[in-house]
Amino acid sequence: MKRSAFIILLFASLTAYPQTFTTQQYKEDFTFYWETINNNYCYFEKKQIDWASLREIYSRQIDTITSRESFISTLENAIYELYDHHCSLKTRNYNSRRLVPTGADIWAAYESEKPIIKEVRKDFGAEKVGITAGMEVIAVNNVPVTEAIKPFLGHTVNMESKSFALRLLLAGDHVTKRKITLKKNNMVLDIYPDQDSLILENVQYPSKIESKEFDRIGYIKINNFLFENELIPLFDSVLNRMLQKKAIIIDMRETPSGGNTTVARAILSRFISEEQFYQKHELYAEEKEFGVKRSWEEIVSPRGITYSGSLVILADHWTGSIAEGITIGFDGMKRAAVIGTSLARLNGAVESFEMPNSKIGFNIATERLYHINGLPRELYKPTIEVNITGQKPGEDGDVILKTAIEYLKHQLTRGNGG
Repeated sequence: MKRSAFIILLFASLTAYPQTFTTQQYKEDFTFYWETINNNYCYFEKKQIDWASLREIYSRQIDTITSRESFISTLENAIYELYDHHCSLKTRNYNSRRLVPTGADIWAAYESEKPIIKEVRKDFGAEKVGITAGMEVIAVNNVPVTEAIKPFLGHTVNMESKSFALRLLLAGDHVTKRKITLKKNNMVLDIYPDQDSLILENVQYPSKIESKEFDRIGYIKINNFLFENELIPLFDSVLNRMLQKKAIIIDMRETPSGGNTTVARAILSRFISEEQFYQKHELYAEEKEFGVKRSWEEIVSPRGITYSGSLVILADHWTGSIAEGITIGFDGMKRAAVIGTSLARLNGAVESFEMPNSKIGFNIATERLYHINGLPRELYKPTIEVNITGQKPGEDGDVILKTAIEYLKHQLTRGNGG
């Protein structure tokens, strides 16, 4: 069993640091932090955030900082003001919230002022103990949800920021087992998704890529390694064994941590026979500084033996970042049907920065990304949206996979004149 490289990096970032810094050094770091976000974060216009006023609020808190741990907590609270799951610190405390979606097994959102479970992660604790889409969240660790979300809710309060805080609440921290009180069919239930172990702290996969066959249909599941270029020959090897299949399913539902465009283009390139555009970029900093928009479309070129059969991409709320780029790329090139639920809807492409004194790193979205039809990537919806309310653990309860198999069987039958 191989542990996710992301989880190893996470625990490296949780290691205690012995360095101490002066108040002035913390102030210098916070100034760098605030100004970097101010000058580079590319989604302020849709967030309705008064970032300038927040500088004064958090600067007063920095005056009282006496430890690296409290500095990290203050930085976390400041970045929560963006209510953006694609923006985060690269260093955390043990009581920091897990990253969403990478470290989460529940996706929830406010609907008509009610906190509702939208989806649970396949094969993780929340699903295994019976949490399903449609349940209403009542409390977490005995704290009513309206109170429990407040530590993660910034000064801008709307449905989106409340949903962001709700997802952080449900993700939990790195040491505390969760007790989640839910309502289903007028029944109130206490559920313990970490009852066996803190699975989210020890994510393991049997391999980077898994595969199987469903008669004439090949199935390729890509696990959370899209940031490793070593995935490319592994993917090629698996795909090459399936070139005679009439149809292929690529499962992107366990790719929450993103990756790089080299891997993305490598995957896309095996399914086209000529160059095509797959994604549009806009760089914000240049537009803000000079008033001149900079944008471009990225091209993917064919590579190796082209697979020309029917293709389906499976996606859900754990299809994140570059996996979303791959998904909209297939859609934009009209090369695949996308089946599933809403994706992670992570804003744009992130860039990493590092504070000069404490060396604390952070990621923020600096490029807006679009489907080639002009739709912002974060607003994309699958070709076929699946109702997963009744989804259960295991392959037999996998509603999205079943829908994809039935869709392809129909396509193949129709193609044979049946």
